[in-house]
Amino acid sequence: MKFNQLFSITFFSLTTFFVNATTPTAEFSGSQTCVECHQQQYSDWQGSHHDMSMGYASSDSVLANFADQQLQYKGEVSRFFMKGSEYWVNIKGPDGKFNDYKISYTFGYEPLQQYMVEFESGAIQLIPFAWDSRSKDKDGQRWFYLYPEMEPHDAFFWTNKGQNWNYMCADCHSTNVSKNYNATNNSFDSRWSEINVACEACHGPASNHLKWTSDQTQPLAQFGFDRDLTPKVGAWEFTQGKKILQPNKIKSSAQLATCGQCHSRRSQLTDSNDKAHDHIDNFNDKYMLSNIDANLYYPDGQIYDEVFVLGSFKQSKMHMAGVVCSDCHNPHSNKLTAPVESICFQCHLPSEYSAAKHSQHQQGSEADQCVSCHMPKTTYMQVDPRADHSFKVPRPDLSITLGTPNVCSQCHNDKSATWAAEAVIKQFPHSTIRQQPGYAEAFYQAATNDPDSSELLTKIALNPLQPAIIRASAFSRLANFPSQQSYRAMEQAVTDPSAQIRSTAISASAAFEFADRWRLIAPLLTDTAYAIRTEAAGALVTNWENMTSAQQKLLQPALTEYLEIQAYNADRGFSWLNRGNVYLAKRQFDKAEQAYKQAIVIEPILASSYANLADLYRQLGKEQASMAILKQGITNQPKAGSLRYSAGLAYYRQQQLPQAIALFKQATEVEPSNPQNWTVLGLAQEKVNPVDMMKSLSTAYEVSNDPQRLYTLCQFKIKYRDPSTNACLAKLSTLVPPQVLKQLTGS
Repeated sequence: MKFNQLFSITFFSLTTFFVNATTPTAEFSGSQTCVECHQQQYSDWQGSHHDMSMGYASSDSVLANFADQQLQYKGEVSRFFMKGSEYWVNIKGPDGKFNDYKISYTFGYEPLQQYMVEFESGAIQLIPFAWDSRSKDKDGQRWFYLYPEMEPHDAFFWTNKGQNWNYMCADCHSTNVSKNYNATNNSFDSRWSEINVACEACHGPASNHLKWTSDQTQPLAQFGFDRDLTPKVGAWEFTQGKKILQPNKIKSSAQLATCGQCHSRRSQLTDSNDKAHDHIDNFNDKYMLSNIDANLYYPDGQIYDEVFVLGSFKQSKMHMAGVVCSDCHNPHSNKLTAPVESICFQCHLPSEYSAAKHSQHQQGSEADQCVSCHMPKTTYMQVDPRADHSFKVPRPDLSITLGTPNVCSQCHNDKSATWAAEAVIKQFPHSTIRQQPGYAEAFYQAATNDPDSSELLTKIALNPLQPAIIRASAFSRLANFPSQQSYRAMEQAVTDPSAQIRSTAISASAAFEFADRWRLIAPLLTDTAYAIRTEAAGALVTNWENMTSAQQKLLQPALTEYLEIQAYNADRGFSWLNRGNVYLAKRQFDKAEQAYKQAIVIEPILASSYANLADLYRQLGKEQASMAILKQGITNQPKAGSLRYSAGLAYYRQQQLPQAIALFKQATEVEPSNPQNWTVLGLAQEKVNPVDMMKSLSTAYEVSNDPQRLYTLCQFKIKYRDPSTNACLAKLSTLVPPQVLKQLTGS
């Protein structure tokens, strides 16, 4: 497949961004048109991470040694070699056999470079090996195995969707990408204007700017561009009594949204700008930013998984003060605008943040640098250390209570967190940061299903002094604690200026009855942000049968857009799953069946597709078909405890207890931290072995800390007069209201 460069064509409809409505639609023109007037910026960009983000495999771009190199792992040998001027690898494919694959593209360059294979279908896949491009003295200049433990049923096995460039990478590593997936034959005809991250990836299409430069007759906003990328703060001023310079004025700027479209953990809704409603921040018309979720961040918001900066930065005081990326980074060279300490001292007075007054480490040492304490690094992809951009105050006290990492112990690795906490108190005895429980404690409690976390979560969610992303993350956790209090909080959330908070209220309202949920989030069906109105539609459609015809009519426009998003993402199984759920809600069972089947075809390792199709068959009375699809799913995705759980339930309904128990046990082995697996195993074991039942129900509570699980355990201890009944009830009494305990004991 060939990629045609897309210059001088009408691709994005951006006329709404311009002051003059008659301005022609902007077109992509290519970075070469920028050189004449912007020589310094172009020179800075050359050789930068943006410039080197992707390239055609050639002697100019490939850094790795392909001179018949070998890499051995667990007795298997992978080879990297040349065929003439072409780069090739001999590696294991999804069939378990070693095959030759031609390398078509390079990906990145420092501190590692990856390589991609293009298949006949147009799918471009990253191979599981990378070249360590660091110097030899840093253990570089070698091939290494990025994902050595991945099997064909893992999402990140190299031929699976987790390593697919077209969906996972293209939007951020090339300019003006159109994915062009064809669902009919499961193929791609992806295209770009420039293979790397070039000028127009950030500035937008340049044709109107070029016209303005040639005649300068049209009074175009932003000199013909569709966005203002200048900093939000024009000047930072000294204020008497302040240690940090303050902004003289904060204005609107599209810079953070522009950088954040790639430097963030987010999902993509479209590769078109035709849904854009705001030339300042149209992020939520193309993407959905992840919250501070437990699988991505530690409870205090420190980075855990790869989250790519924006979610961290939005937590920071810097962001709230108006700092943007270019205040520290040269956007063209991607380098800092000054030596690292000078960057911080642009705003933080050196006299107040000296070694003696602040860091209390040896002056001039690495430990004395601001970034050493406030931007700790986490290494990803084995060789790539990335700095946390939330600029947090080190909290070793939270390491003691919550198990979060702290930078003090990372350097003083021979000392305990207790030692570090005491040292911080000694150095900063008047600090108030430790006096009040904050979102770290609330998020940690919520993760343990502590009902007491609800009140603290609500306070954080409604506190306008907290960053919007923190408030949104508090709202998302309230989903597990539905109450009148949380409902009232969400009534405020749906009208919040922050799109992220409004969006989170949708998912957080899932536990409420349909009438209450409709009243809460139906107004969001006409929200200005594409991400929000479509998410609201996807959430409400599950209650299609409960709606009046007027409600269905109100829902339909946003639902149509929701299905557009699923069509754009038709190369992923989840999109067909979402489509099937819509058809199921509308009782269009044939369409639902076909959508679930297509999800399996597109992504055979996606367990939920099998579960939903099996459940549909069960609803239609097709028990044999239901069991058959579950068995197929278990074969294709052996790591999915949910499929064994569902198959176990099927046997349990058929009163085939031994088979049910066997599958429930398998579910606990595959997903030992899932409390529902242990609960259903225990309930199935009651007729066979009540002692085993007690053990399973006890484990269900231990892995969840859910009072409901403990209630169930105590219930059966009472029934079987277990010797430890009183101990169980005593523990339960600390977690539930007295009337609940009285109801259980009958006293």
